Amino acid sequence: MMDGASIALSPLLPWAVLGPLFAVAALLALFGLIRRARGAAWRTLALAVLALVLTNPSLVREQREPIKDVAVIVVDQSPSQAIGDRRAQTERVVTDLERRLARFDDLEVRVVRTQAGGDGQSPVDETRLAEAVSRALADVPRRRAAGAVFVTDGQVHDIPPDLRGLLDIGPVHALLTGRPDESDRRLAIVRAPTYGTMDRPVSLTIRVDDQPNRQSTDAIVTVRQGAAAPQRIRVPVGRDHDLLLRLDHAGQNVFEFEVEAAREELTLANNRAAVVVNGVRDRLRVLLVSGEPHAGERTWRNILKSDPSVDLVHFTILRPPEKQDGTPIRELSLIAFPIRELFEVKLAEFDLVIFDRYRRRGILPNLYLQNIVNYVQRGGALLEASGAAFAGPTGLARSPLSTILPGRPTGDVVDGGFKPRVTDVGRRHPVTAGLGPADPAVDPAWGRWFRQMDVASADGAVVMEGNASRPLLILSRVGEGRVAQLTSDQIWLWSRGIEGGGPQAELLRRLAHWLMKEPELEENDLRARVEGNRITVERRSLEPDRRPLQMTAPSGRTEQIDLGEGTDGVARAEILAAEPGIYRFGDGTRSAVAVVGAVNPPELADMRATPARLQPVVDRTGGGVIWLAERPEVDVRRTRPDRNQAGRDWIGLRANGDFIVTGVSETSLLPAAAALFLALGTLLLAWRREGR
Repeated sequence: MMDGASIALSPLLPWAVLGPLFAVAALLALFGLIRRARGAAWRTLALAVLALVLTNPSLVREQREPIKDVAVIVVDQSPSQAIGDRRAQTERVVTDLERRLARFDDLEVRVVRTQAGGDGQSPVDETRLAEAVSRALADVPRRRAAGAVFVTDGQVHDIPPDLRGLLDIGPVHALLTGRPDESDRRLAIVRAPTYGTMDRPVSLTIRVDDQPNRQSTDAIVTVRQGAAAPQRIRVPVGRDHDLLLRLDHAGQNVFEFEVEAAREELTLANNRAAVVVNGVRDRLRVLLVSGEPHAGERTWRNILKSDPSVDLVHFTILRPPEKQDGTPIRELSLIAFPIRELFEVKLAEFDLVIFDRYRRRGILPNLYLQNIVNYVQRGGALLEASGAAFAGPTGLARSPLSTILPGRPTGDVVDGGFKPRVTDVGRRHPVTAGLGPADPAVDPAWGRWFRQMDVASADGAVVMEGNASRPLLILSRVGEGRVAQLTSDQIWLWSRGIEGGGPQAELLRRLAHWLMKEPELEENDLRARVEGNRITVERRSLEPDRRPLQMTAPSGRTEQIDLGEGTDGVARAEILAAEPGIYRFGDGTRSAVAVVGAVNPPELADMRATPARLQPVVDRTGGGVIWLAERPEVDVRRTRPDRNQAGRDWIGLRANGDFIVTGVSETSLLPAAAALFLALGTLLLAWRREGR
């Protein structure tokens, strides 16, 4: 508690009245003094006393309570602070500062520890100390701000060019960790595409720099792509270097680059870089062979033609060879069926082959059907939509295709209305997950089908079932390829809206994309998705899998992650990334990679300690820069705003002297009795002097 005193005037008349009166009195007094009239001095004194009475002066005493100033210590905990002994330097000086500042009773100290991405929203690849100061002083009037102390390596990325928000908080000091003579090697991605066409080379440009001076003329860079064998290439130091790489699958292709260590290395964290390139197919080529015209033929054609990325080749066998009516061959067809070209010469160019209600009529010899078997085993895809002939002697089950078809016909064609249902496995399979009700006891809200070929499922996953729980849609992997079998030819009823229709478009789209190995439809897969600094890890499996994941952070730190099981066959977990770079996940069987941060994150661009980024704000606010490696102990003083705020081994925090008034007392300086006595006394003296 402290007191303050001041004199206040409370005039008895308005100043508009007192002003002219005082002016007239002053003129009369001045006239008398100039004329040296008797009693002029006493008359002037009497007028002055009357003026004091009219202005009514009083002594005002204030009871004041001092307000503490606020100082902020901003502790940089970004990934670059983990290099060497920087973290130990930081903790040592912060502890010492808190101890030294505790002796100042008029100072409140706020310690803010920043960590990029720690809140789930701020970027993981930047150090934002100015933002931390603004948050810490958001509720503090600037007249109470005593200053800020940054304990950092100097790699700060949010100092505004105009220093807005930092010039009115008092002196800003930088206590630098690390050492001023550090050297480092860095690998950077100069140019990289975001997507590329599969099986075609994509061009990337990388660069290796030694900071501050070149330590060798070239360096070895190792390039890794998925499970492929790593490549080692020699790259010149200090110059851009172009690379040609191929995308080996659709979806995300992760390329990892790592340069060998230099003689003098500060850290290996920026010797690695990664690029994610989305692989897209140039065109998806589909061969659709319809065994005969029927009502559902247009359903397949419309769905496949609606996808602009699909090139569809469609043939319908309108007239079987056994039909003999004497019509000349050249009048029967405008386009000859190019059997050899499609099923021998160009078969490998197709991504998917579909047989729709096909029956063997001698058009496709067994040799060509065997070619399809070989095509699937080498990585192709086959979809067989069964018609009534499938159960008979002309069905594809009695051809070489029987070795890859998952369902074997029993010979029965089952007629009668039924609603297709998603099986328990189907609820977990990406082709059918979410199409039906989550509760298997609930009746699907779609129309019925009325015919189904009965099969005994030999292998594969039955994802939909039909009449009396018979297999309706079977998915299977054969060699490196995939096979799907639909044991009914009545999916077209849904496209016509019979009894409300059904999700035929989504089902067939997913089915075709699964057959063509689109990554988002893998049924047993581990993947990682990055949004900002939040990593979402998903493991899809057809059977519940409780195994934990092992995560390896860019720094080499490992951690076990438990996944939460979902209802759609996907177990998920979310992780907040604390550092930029490559995160690896594995469960012993599958692995996934996530790249957090920009292609060239600012946090890894230059990891040497430096005062350059903070020097402008330090100079403008009168602060100081001290290297902790040279002066591990820093003295702290309270300083007046008009004095120096820093020295060689000390820093100052501004003492503002702000306060709040808790009470006020007022005492009149001229009581009425005293004023009357003085006025009458001076007038009598003036009268007596004039009467002589």
